[in-house]
Amino acid sequence: MIKRHMYTPLAEAMMDTPVVLLNGARQTGKSTLAKAYMDTVKGGRYLTLDDATTLSAATEDPVGFVSELEDPVVLDEVQRAPGHFRAIKVAVDSDRRPGRFLLTGSADVLLLPNLSESLAGRMELLSLWPLSASELKGETRSLIDSLFSKAQVASVDTTESRSELLQRIVTGGFPEAVSRKSTQRRNAWFASYITTILQRDVRDLANIENLTVLPGLIRLLAARSTSLLNYSELSRSLGIPQSTLKRYMALLETTFMVQILSPWSANLGKRLVKSPKIVLSDTGLMAHLLGADSGTEIPTHVIGALVENYVVMELRKQLGWSKTRARLYHFRERSGKEVDVILENAAGKVVAIEVKASSTIGKNDLKHIKFLREKLGSQFQRGVVLYLGTELISFDKTLQAVPLAYL
Repeated sequence: MIKRHMYTPLAEAMMDTPVVLLNGARQTGKSTLAKAYMDTVKGGRYLTLDDATTLSAATEDPVGFVSELEDPVVLDEVQRAPGHFRAIKVAVDSDRRPGRFLLTGSADVLLLPNLSESLAGRMELLSLWPLSASELKGETRSLIDSLFSKAQVASVDTTESRSELLQRIVTGGFPEAVSRKSTQRRNAWFASYITTILQRDVRDLANIENLTVLPGLIRLLAARSTSLLNYSELSRSLGIPQSTLKRYMALLETTFMVQILSPWSANLGKRLVKSPKIVLSDTGLMAHLLGADSGTEIPTHVIGALVENYVVMELRKQLGWSKTRARLYHFRERSGKEVDVILENAAGKVVAIEVKASSTIGKNDLKHIKFLREKLGSQFQRGVVLYLGTELISFDKTLQAVPLAYL
């Protein structure tokens, strides 16, 4: 089994929190990770709500079901019976011992409208994404921690070529997809995966009409990945009302198919009026939807979108185990000045990141980062250009070009 970086945060959370929720898309390895942890705990038990009998017991009598559980226990796929969250709350309020319940879910239960109890103050939430590049390489380096340290990003040895990196990007991080060596077999897995999400998970979450629109919407989002989210344009392209489109988008976000990259502004009050970007949760899934697998010539603009999407999701994965607490944004001014990724830590320090799908860096690649540096002053921590080259280049104390392989 590939060692997951989230194992340590999971184990630490179970040491001092009554309920831990490990959520993420289907097939990211949540059950495997939960079982691996529970194997180290005396008396640990695993139950899944994918089992019809267990689901029936949890649904018909949630209080009785929870009261009969001997903890510590894993409850897998909890989104299938959100009613038992109230029963867990009652059980925890009467016994606050840490590590009692380890829950896993393939839908973001905090976004579900019928979730009656948030377990606020009783539950820690962790997200497990598809395998990261560092997990596949067996490394623990955090670029985020390096970017927020006082020293510049240090040079690392890498022998990964441009073609090898692109191959890793189009393969993605789903464990099953990574294990399949042929493009044809990976595409077969992705096709089945999408069908399962739409036919099972989406139907379980909502009584959705006109389900045939969703495959087209996902393909359209893949083609517009890392672009500004424009509901008017999308609704016209699909021929559906914006209200329906927004409902579909919420379901895709709830099932971790897509992610929203919010806009950043030095004026916090302006963030809500600017457009977010849309990214897919896995570049292998994105490449499949675009037909940009290793057996075809990938257009330059598609490579650019794939690489930027890859960077956003790798950083999002690293935020789960990095020591630095930070949030991800993008920056765009009405004048057209934009920076692909903004990282802001808890102290308000900002790291600006540009992503370039090329092996060389020109002076124009730094101009928007320099603009932001001048605008932010002491709030600006560092600016980097992540690119497909192999050399780490320092332009000054706060500006560097960093090989994408560092991720």
